[in-house]
Parts: sequence; C-alpha cells; structure tokens
Amino acid sequence: MKLPRVMIAAPKSGSGKTLITCGLLEALKRRGTDVRAYKCGPDYIDPMFHRSVLGIAGGNLDTFFSTEEDIRQTLACCRSEAAVMEGVMGIYDGIGGMRGIGSCYSVAAAADSPVILVIDVKGMGQTMLSVIKGILLDDDRSLIKGVVLNRIFEGYLRQMEPLLNDMLEEISAERGSAVKLLGGIPASRNINLESRHLGLLMPEDIADLKEQLAHAADLLEEHIDMDALFGIMRSAPDLEDDKSCGTAAENDNDGPCLAVARDEAFCFYYEENLRALRSEGIRIKEFSPLHDSSIPDDADGLLLGGGYPELHAGALSANTEMLSSIREAIGSGMPSLAECGGFMYLLDELEDRDGNVFGMAGVIKGRTAWTGRLSRFGYAEVSGIGKDDLLSGLNVKAHEFHYYDSDNNGSDAVAQKPGSGRKWECIHAGRGHVWGYPHLWYPSCPSLTERFKAAMEDYRKKRKDG
Repeated sequence: MKLPRVMIAAPKSGSGKTLITCGLLEALKRRGTDVRAYKCGPDYIDPMFHRSVLGIAGGNLDTFFSTEEDIRQTLACCRSEAAVMEGVMGIYDGIGGMRGIGSCYSVAAAADSPVILVIDVKGMGQTMLSVIKGILLDDDRSLIKGVVLNRIFEGYLRQMEPLLNDMLEEISAERGSAVKLLGGIPASRNINLESRHLGLLMPEDIADLKEQLAHAADLLEEHIDMDALFGIMRSAPDLEDDKSCGTAAENDNDGPCLAVARDEAFCFYYEENLRALRSEGIRIKEFSPLHDSSIPDDADGLLLGGGYPELHAGALSANTEMLSSIREAIGSGMPSLAECGGFMYLLDELEDRDGNVFGMAGVIKGRTAWTGRLSRFGYAEVSGIGKDDLLSGLNVKAHEFHYYDSDNNGSDAVAQKPGSGRKWECIHAGRGHVWGYPHLWYPSCPSLTERFKAAMEDYRKKRKDG
C-alpha cells in the first residue's frame, strides 16, 4: 500500500512544529489531497485542532501505548492519500526525556517515515550548523530527509544557504541518503499559537485561527520548496496492506449503545479508543452534559471523557436535570467509564482556581480542586488490584495530565511510571465501572473493552426484561 507520509520534528518544543504541520495540512487540502493528521504521543489537543479547524481527521501514534506493528497497521488502515505526523518535544526525547520509547523518532522509525527537521534559529548564528549536524549524526536510520529553518531573517538565510547546503551535501554523501534544505520561514512573519495550562489553546479560543493557519500555508508556499517536500513524502516505503482494516462489528447497528459526552466541557478523546469500542460492536451516540437535559434514552453505557469541566463548572452544576439523569443511570447499574474531567464531574464538588465551589453529580464522595501544578503527569501502566471488577487482573497503558486533584482518587488499581518505577493507588472500579484520573489507552488491553461490552449487554438485557 502506497501512503505518502512525513514526520515533522524539531530539537525542542516551541520550535514551530505545529505551524509547519498545520501549514502543510492546509496546503495539501488546497490541492484536493485526502490527508490524515497524527500527533505523536498522548496529546489529544492537537488532533482537535486538526479536526475542528482544518476539518482533517487524525489520531495519535505512540510507541509507549502501541507496538511498532500497531503503528504500521494504523497507517495502513487510514485509507487516505497522505499522512502528516506532528512530533512531540525534541526529536529524540522519549520517556523521561531520554532517547527511545515515546519519542517521535521512534514513531517515525516504526512508521518507516521520512522526517522533516524544523529548527528555530531565532537568537542563533552559525551555531545552527552545529545543531543540525549533531542531530543528523544521531539519525542512525537516516530518516531525516529535509530541514526547515523557522524565524530566520531573509538576508541571513541567503548568507547561510551556501554553508548549509555544503554541510548537508557532505553529510548526505557520508550516509548515502540525501538531506535537503527546504527553505526558511521569515522571522518577521512568524505566527504564534499561544499556550495555556493544558497545552495549546482550544480552537474556539482563537477568533482568527483559521485565518492564521491559512496564512501558515501561504508562508510555506512562498518560502518552502513544496515540490521537494512532497517528493520526500512520496519517497516513503510502501506499507503492507492490512486486510483486517474495518470489521463488520464496527457497522453493527444492533450492538449496545454507548452514550459519549461531547461538548465544550468534555472533548478529550483518543480516536483509537472510540475505534476500539466500535470494533467490539458498540454503537456510539454523543450527548452534551452542558446543553442536554438527559443522557440518550437508549443508552446501555456511559463514557465521560476528559476536557475542561472546571471552565464550565457553573453551567454543569446548574444543569440539575442532567446531573439527576447521570446519577439515576449509574445508580440503576448502567456501566460507565469516566476519565480525568469525566471523573471530576462524578465527584460531589469541584472547587475552581478562584475558590468557588460547585456541586457536581455526587456519584463519588469527594471534592476536586486546583493544585497549581501538574499532578502525576506522564505515562503510566495501570494494573487492576480489585476483585471481580472490570480491571481485575488487567494491565492498561495510560497517561495523566491535570492540574486538579481530588481527595478520593480510588484504590482499585495501582499506576506505575515507566522508568522511575514510582507507584500510586488510583481508580474506582466495579463490575460495571472504571472511574479515575488516568486516560486509559483501550487498544493496549482488548480485554477491558470486551468486559465493558459484556457489562453493557447484561444491562441492556435487564433493562429490556424490565
């Protein structure tokens, strides 16, 4: 299977990866290319940008969550004409900032994808040559095929081009694989996408975001050798066509119905998780805890994902009909999954960063409150230690990213950080529910989705039998 693809990587965060990625996606879209976007690592906000602002579907690729075979299968099954992958942190930065698992380079290697290296050269002179050379010398798979300079003055680019091209030609000859300078984005025309406490701003927070990203595409068209870049994408080796892509279960309209919260407050979902649920034959129906008065009538299960409930705490608390609907459904035995923001919503109270306290669903005793720092941030492996619950005996890959914490995080599982080995108790689990701060990666543990579907089917049968 032929899939033109590229990884956009850099030496560090804040180098312009998002600018180049979104500009490239828009440029491909303008050409009528059916392109899919992927974010390296566990970030769920950048894929929201791609989907909400550019109208481009995507997902996550992560070598901690997935095997190399899983990553290749994901790409082989994307059924698009091209794929653009946005890196995370520095190109070689993996778990704990070390080279290896979790780095965007490991994803590029698993995907057998060429890499475009973005270098932010603001405040840098000839040292940029040393930075580029050092990164290329560590490229033991010869995946880096192109270099883009960001925030460089046009006059200085013209001055440096001969030196850069000579160095790249020399390195290309030594390793037997060409690396090309593709151009530079002028410093005076750079676009800045601001950040806030959970990563990039939400799409609706930037009024002129679409115009900015259209401008990003214009910058690439004007200053980058797009023909050479597209040629690099087309040079990606063929992927093995996976005949298992798309199962009959995904189209099973008779399967149990899962009510999935989706609105401004609950918007963080891994598409791979939803796909794993659908592959079990589970039907997904979205609803809004903010704007609706109840969960769907035909729901056999409930999924409350992450998001920003703290920014909408007043409206969530005021929607007492929805809170009652949630309590009654869970109280009747409806199976449920709640992660991070969804878990916060199920507690008694939420205290925002200004000290205001809002009543939540009251399914779980306790309060969640702003801590002013990231709590237990990063990857983890979650192991169920309870008896006769959905997580019993299972190990699930997970990630935590939250500035709020609660006084009742649960003790039915133990989370352990890879590398450091640090452990902590977490999660409330039962025969029909899993609630806690960790964002679980369902494909890492198919038994979890199988058990959850079985619980939904049991609930549906009891509901229909009266």
